Amino acid sequence: MTDPDKPAPPTRARILAIANQKGGVGKTTTAVNLATALAAVGRRVLVLDIDPQGNASTALGIARERRRTTTYDVLIDGRAIADAVIDTTIPGLAVVPASVDLSGAELELIDLDRREYRLREALGGLPNRFDYVMIDCPPSLGLITLNALVAADAVLVPLQCEFLALEGLSHLVRTIERVRKNLNPALAIQGIVLTMFDKRNNLSALVADDVRGFFGEVVYHTVIPRNVRVSEAPSHGKPVLLYDMHCPGAQAYIRLASEVLKREAGLHAGAAA
Repeated sequence: MTDPDKPAPPTRARILAIANQKGGVGKTTTAVNLATALAAVGRRVLVLDIDPQGNASTALGIARERRRTTTYDVLIDGRAIADAVIDTTIPGLAVVPASVDLSGAELELIDLDRREYRLREALGGLPNRFDYVMIDCPPSLGLITLNALVAADAVLVPLQCEFLALEGLSHLVRTIERVRKNLNPALAIQGIVLTMFDKRNNLSALVADDVRGFFGEVVYHTVIPRNVRVSEAPSHGKPVLLYDMHCPGAQAYIRLASEVLKREAGLHAGAAA
């Protein structure tokens, strides 16, 4: 029997780019744990790791020796994305891993035809087995991230609660607007999630208030707290939801997944109206 309060899965894979040009804001943590939380409620999710550091692949337990076909091979060599998909130990969650070869991909992409569309065209060959594709972007706004923005339906922006957060965010928003104007008219901001929130620090609350005051309902209600268990989990090759499901960070990502699904359901309902 269908639960009327449970948002229906999308009819096709929704592609969400997890992006912010600033490093250390929780992009990979958000991609991995949001994907895990969505898989836990029955969504079929693919994490696409396009960061040369490959941290999302590591956090999902994919050892280096298992990464035989990677996002580098897909982007640069035109390998079928289906050849690179690796199922994780989490039911319903798979990953296309990254390799260090991606560190040189920015230069290699410059000379390739349709360089901004390589990822979008590759995702056109994705098997029809996923509800969501979460793209873990590198901490830059170069050609690799541009490929993600051109391929994506929407962008989810993790934003650290620190003093210069809004300045960096305004740069990303301008980039998204340029991509929307010139390369991907359908691109939208799915939401902004405040990360590394420290309730003992007045600055965190001030930054959160500033971001909410400027962006309004685009900012998720859920806030991801600064939590040592979240930081420890990747070293064990696990999302924090498997490492310590009851810690504050894991519970926050569960709430975020619920909020993302409700927002997605609202977008789907609006499009159908």
